[in-house]
Amino acid sequence: MTETHKPRRPGLTDRQADRPWLFRTYAGHSTASASNQLYRGNLAKGQTGLSVAFDLPTQTGYDSDHELARGEVGKVGVPVSHLGDMRALFDQIPLDQMNTSMTINATAPWLLALYITVAEEQGADISALQGTVQNDLIKEYLSRGTYICPPRPSLRMITDVAAYTREHLPKWNPMNVCSYHLQEAGATPEQELAFALATAVAVLDDLQAKVPAEHFPAMVGRISFFVNAGIRFVTEMCKMRAFVELWDEITETRYGVDNPKFRRFRYGVQVNSLGLTEQQPENNVYRILLEMLAVTLSKNARARAVQLPAWNEALGLPRPWDQQWSLRMQQILAFETDLLEYGDLFDGNPAVSARVDALKQGARHELDQIDAMGGAVEAIGHMKRQLVEANAERIARIETSETTVIGVNRYTAAEPSPLTSGPEAIMVADPEAEADQIERLVAWRGGRDDRAIEAALAAVRDAARTGANIMPPSIAAARAGVTTGEWGDVVRAAFGQYRAPTGVSRHPSNRTEGLDEIRAAVDAASDRLGRRLRFLVGKPGLDGHSNGAEQIAARARDCGMEIAYDGIRLTPAEIVAACQEQEPHVLGLSILSGSHVPLLEDLMGRMQAAGLAHIPVVAGGIIPEDDAARLRSLGVARVYTPKDFELTRIMFDIVELADPQAVAAE
Repeated sequence: MTETHKPRRPGLTDRQADRPWLFRTYAGHSTASASNQLYRGNLAKGQTGLSVAFDLPTQTGYDSDHELARGEVGKVGVPVSHLGDMRALFDQIPLDQMNTSMTINATAPWLLALYITVAEEQGADISALQGTVQNDLIKEYLSRGTYICPPRPSLRMITDVAAYTREHLPKWNPMNVCSYHLQEAGATPEQELAFALATAVAVLDDLQAKVPAEHFPAMVGRISFFVNAGIRFVTEMCKMRAFVELWDEITETRYGVDNPKFRRFRYGVQVNSLGLTEQQPENNVYRILLEMLAVTLSKNARARAVQLPAWNEALGLPRPWDQQWSLRMQQILAFETDLLEYGDLFDGNPAVSARVDALKQGARHELDQIDAMGGAVEAIGHMKRQLVEANAERIARIETSETTVIGVNRYTAAEPSPLTSGPEAIMVADPEAEADQIERLVAWRGGRDDRAIEAALAAVRDAARTGANIMPPSIAAARAGVTTGEWGDVVRAAFGQYRAPTGVSRHPSNRTEGLDEIRAAVDAASDRLGRRLRFLVGKPGLDGHSNGAEQIAARARDCGMEIAYDGIRLTPAEIVAACQEQEPHVLGLSILSGSHVPLLEDLMGRMQAAGLAHIPVVAGGIIPEDDAARLRSLGVARVYTPKDFELTRIMFDIVELADPQAVAAE
């Protein structure tokens, strides 16, 4: 039977099916060359856009050989220290034919400058470049931690990028308001809506002064969003419809945008990685599929780009096969089902309309509070406290089984999974990658024109000081061969560094129900110790995922311990100094970037040298069992992974480590 005589499937209309969303995989690891091979392989399998993950030194403006970069190079993304790395990353990938999303924030002007320079070297028409830099710093202060500067200069650089792309990269999205990490940090749907929209408003308010009035509506239309989709997929679908309606309302009433095209809510999505479980990880395949439905089923609120995590990301670095499995999930939905052949499936549904209205009402209430404080920048401390409290409530519901998580707190008996057996169940980062990256970085520095470097850095410094747009001198610096760390050092010197609020008050919360036994144990131990049991929580390295550290600190506080937690990005030397000053009974470390072994090797050696080996050390993170054994051999007293979700049980461990007699006495 020929194509033209195929029988029509029931329900199929005469119109053509909609085009599918962009298929992406968030990827990058080890080195630029290794990541390039991964990208080209994924594109060959049918991926239609790139989503670049950068490592933590690149995200925070450090070169790969900086002290803070130790153990972090190539761990959670690809290291890009200079133009040579960016060339290797996109080798044989024509950038004028690609739609590239770069998850980069504090160093967004710099990475975009490198990207533009590589495109120029490829002979591309720069005005044809399509893609996105995330470039959202407010959520970095709230949830992800890869900021460099205080909020005001960070906002200025966001709008510098936007103003530059208006003139030179008309198809580029200069900012991707990212609510993804807000949900990871515990945000309710109403908070995710409000905090993201407040961020967009702060950016647009600042951008108005940098863009001619006649061009401003089009710039509003180029602001995009990047959201999270959780397992409660009906609520998540309604959340996306609420996003669409609230954004349309804000852009029309606040900014007077008449053209509906420029009021369209455009978003990409990664579904919820926080909900992926280490226990029975094969169940994560179903979670990912259901979460994808939340952002694809409703045509009027459908994502323009979707990237899915791999089923085994709670265990470690996924292999190319694991990423392929997630890509195929998207392709089956788009090409095998009839989803794209229909209009919106939920218009006029009373249950959906009621849920959307309730979400909008809750979001407006949150927005009113933020507006009363002067906007998102001024409300960062308030929003951070709200997130910490919401996340504590979420975790408590899982602990008490009020929220069911299959395989974690219900139906925990299971057969061993054949998917997780064997030495190659996850991909291991190349242990030689860091040394290789540093060797090439040193060679790069040695082959440059020093005078050209100094002149380029002086121009960046001058732009930062005078308020000129940071992009033109950054592009010139990229061409000259400036490194990521050198650019970052100029920015740090010009604007100052910043430590965001932790959101963890030293005063106990009202969430003490069910904590009577552990509070009594803390009191008894404190009596024996002669002072209140003191617990120091530290975040060594560049890992900015602070949710776990915040919740451990908050629960320890509510259990009656005296806590010390100063936030992220501490060197091992700074943590040892804090131990000398604070004299804690137990030291707890949170590391989720995979750099736990080198960081703990360094820290445990320093603790020994400083005469502090008597202080028990506990560590938490995504830590494979072989690594956990290595940490225990270094003297780490306890190792916790995502499967250890019962925080109160961890608190009992801390009491026992501080005073081994306390638990026995109780």
